[in-house]
Amino acid sequence: MADYTAYFNGEWVPFSEVKIDPMDRGFLVGDVIFDVARTFNGKSFRMDQHIDRLYRSLKYVRIDPGLSPREMYDISEEAIARNEHQREEVGDFTITQFITRGPGSWSRDAGPPTVGVKISAAAFGRYAKLYNDGAHGVITRTRSYPVDALDPKVKHYSRMNFNLADLEAADVDPEGWPILTDSEGNLTEGTGYNVFLVTDGVIRTPGDRNILQGISRGMVFDLAEQLEIPLVEEDLQPYDMYTADEAFFSSTTPCVLPVTVVDKREIGDGRPGPIVQQLLSAWSETVGLDIVDQMARFDRG
Repeated sequence: MADYTAYFNGEWVPFSEVKIDPMDRGFLVGDVIFDVARTFNGKSFRMDQHIDRLYRSLKYVRIDPGLSPREMYDISEEAIARNEHQREEVGDFTITQFITRGPGSWSRDAGPPTVGVKISAAAFGRYAKLYNDGAHGVITRTRSYPVDALDPKVKHYSRMNFNLADLEAADVDPEGWPILTDSEGNLTEGTGYNVFLVTDGVIRTPGDRNILQGISRGMVFDLAEQLEIPLVEEDLQPYDMYTADEAFFSSTTPCVLPVTVVDKREIGDGRPGPIVQQLLSAWSETVGLDIVDQMARFDRG
């Protein structure tokens, strides 16, 4: 595998040389904020929005990275440029910024922060075949964190519930992608993706009180407006998912991923639906490449 060049605590180094102190709170207790963007044809997509979300999370948890948002933006773009010579083999990149509170027994006196930006090959192999057949979802008993415990709008690594939900989904369906709920049983989000369904031509999705405000989710909103497809944010229950005409996930790398089975029940006719196809076509046109075709060409299995 390629050893991409990464930014780490003020230096440019091979990613293989990035080492986290075992006493760093990011390692000890998941005291770390992160974000993930991607490129299309080597150009970053909505990087400014990713950086803005990153710094909202940092402000909320009171970590000062010692860099301004503009500096973080420039470092992220430089990371892409420094690795451009390796892109032809993989198609496109994901860009991950991560900031821990640093070493320390107590959060109040920990530091200095650990700051990194890393480049990875976009994980097309995970998604390529799902555009034809659709992903499988599993609504798990493992729930999202309550808002009054940890606001889900913060993008962080303290995600044991995501790990448990993933294991639980695999117990139900080996191909299952977890779909979590809140304490009242309303659908919230997946383990790194937002959840949508379509009923009678209307796109429906949970409101942002109990979910991460996904950048790709925002793109779906923009495309729906462009395509004049009605979209509503509302409380959704498993019933709404089971009886929907279509369902899909949105996330950074796959953009829009059709979902055709949930809890071993077919959604609609069990095939990717027309709304998902419209969104994928419009997204592809916006970024200047065929998203599904790229996934297939660079599928490494």
